[in-house]
Amino acid sequence: MDEEIQFYLDDLVESMGKALAHVNVEMSRIRAGKASPAMLDGIRVDYYGTPTPIGQIANISTPDARSLFIKPWEKNMIAEVTKAIRNSDLGLSPVSDAEGVRLNIPAMTEERRRDLVKQAKNESEAGKVRVRGIRKDVNEALRKLLKEGASEDAIKVAEEKVQKTTDTYIAEVDKALSKKESEIMTI
Repeated sequence: MDEEIQFYLDDLVESMGKALAHVNVEMSRIRAGKASPAMLDGIRVDYYGTPTPIGQIANISTPDARSLFIKPWEKNMIAEVTKAIRNSDLGLSPVSDAEGVRLNIPAMTEERRRDLVKQAKNESEAGKVRVRGIRKDVNEALRKLLKEGASEDAIKVAEEKVQKTTDTYIAEVDKALSKKESEIMTI
């Protein structure tokens, strides 16, 4: 029985780690006023009929804090990259030349910053809900083990570990939110 309890505790840490990683990825996609190649992660370019992530067909650099430069490895892809960015929900106007595509990131308004903070809070809350859902599933599995003959003390200790782990990961999600919030609100 102890191996089964340990299995559930290991699975708990792995699952909550994945939930936290997901929150961090979603937070990195929220534009914080500075140019970041991660802003383009969700954009797919039509690469010979196949939707391909922009990072797989081009170098993306940040010449300064307010611009991105995308240099496709094949010159004929410049038009496709421009089209993909224009059709995305980023709201940016790409400027292309013979070398690549330049994106100027405009300064954000106060209202836009508040919207982005709200979006970050929603991602944070979704992450917390995932973490709590994992806690619930593991606690239910532990209770089944109790019915199958595991000792009450072992299950009680395991449930305490589950709660401590949950608290740790929720604190990490909160930390990710406050970091993103300060990035967004810094002018």
